[in-house]
Amino acid sequence: MKRFAIGFGVVLLAALVAFFVFAPAYVERDMNVVDGLPLPPVSDEARALHETLTIVDLHGDTLLWKRDMLEAADRGHIDLPRLREGSVALQVFSSVTKTPRDQNYDNNTGETDNITLLAIGQLQPLRTWTSLLERTLWHGKRLEEAASRSDGQLALVRTPSDIVPVRAPDDSGAPVAAMLSVEGLHNLEGDLDNLDVLYDAGVRMAGLVHFFDNDLAGSMHGVDKGGLTPMGREAVRRMEAMGIVIDVAHCSHACVADVLAMAQRPVVSSHGGVQATCPVNRNLTDAEIRGVAATGGVIGVGYWEGAVCDTSPAAIVAAMAHIRDLVGIDYVALGSDFDGTVTTRFDTAGLVHVTQGLMDAGFTDEEIRAVMGGNALRVLERGLEPVVDADLPPPEIAT
Repeated sequence: MKRFAIGFGVVLLAALVAFFVFAPAYVERDMNVVDGLPLPPVSDEARALHETLTIVDLHGDTLLWKRDMLEAADRGHIDLPRLREGSVALQVFSSVTKTPRDQNYDNNTGETDNITLLAIGQLQPLRTWTSLLERTLWHGKRLEEAASRSDGQLALVRTPSDIVPVRAPDDSGAPVAAMLSVEGLHNLEGDLDNLDVLYDAGVRMAGLVHFFDNDLAGSMHGVDKGGLTPMGREAVRRMEAMGIVIDVAHCSHACVADVLAMAQRPVVSSHGGVQATCPVNRNLTDAEIRGVAATGGVIGVGYWEGAVCDTSPAAIVAAMAHIRDLVGIDYVALGSDFDGTVTTRFDTAGLVHVTQGLMDAGFTDEEIRAVMGGNALRVLERGLEPVVDADLPPPEIAT
């Protein structure tokens, strides 16, 4: 009997080890997919232009997954080698801290959470198992550690001056820049002073909501889908003063309207699409596009079906063309949502397909430069600057 118990214990231990070693990779491989469907050929002209671009992606969820972003991976969409191959100069990495079970675009509550199981399965620190704030702090620490281990190949963005040296086309040895954002401020855990904690951790962009309503605002995918709460209005005011860019992706229509009505600085929609080319509820109406443009902000167009109703470069470019034709080229940007449990046609190494798609649609070289990164850099340089004469004193920059 004792021998049986020991044998059973060994088998159980082996099963647990196998689970914690292999399950996270299996889960991600099933969730972050490249569909493998045909892509149009890329011309020599497109490749040559692509290599001269300064490319910025406003949204990727790589920090959610248990893998080393500095190493080439056989799963997911983003890692440093693929960022290099895709000629990305700046990647915004989002912290996802909570998602509802049976997540959908229409109606979710905040009563359940998938990320807790992921945190346990990935053997993250115990503090992240019960605290949404600690999950973001863990993501920020992971990004800092990756930069410190990168031998100068990955550099953190925390101030406008960090934007200035973003890799120039003629400097292939320059680091890829990385900035931390948040997808939903439910990680404040009810305390607005935690904005200072997030800022010290390197957060420089934040979406107010994700897939459910929270204390700050209604989500487009929530139950009530309301506007800004008093706490949400105060959060917007503080974020603008601190130099945290406000992201309206996933906001309800009422939330977007309230943010645009009070915004004093550029607002972004970091990842999504437009209703005109893809009538999915999370995408922006023409009135909302005009409102974001009026703040001087940008709209990051995504690459998955929920954003553009397809995964083809042509569908991505169609959304970009609509924004350009409605409000001008200055308000179009990239917002892949890579590694965000989405299926795309290509990973970040294949961004040349967007360049080719823009060329095929008749965008000029200067328009392509603006879309692929110039517009986003303009907004980030302005948005990251703390307001010295605001009611709240700007926080000290973490070093």
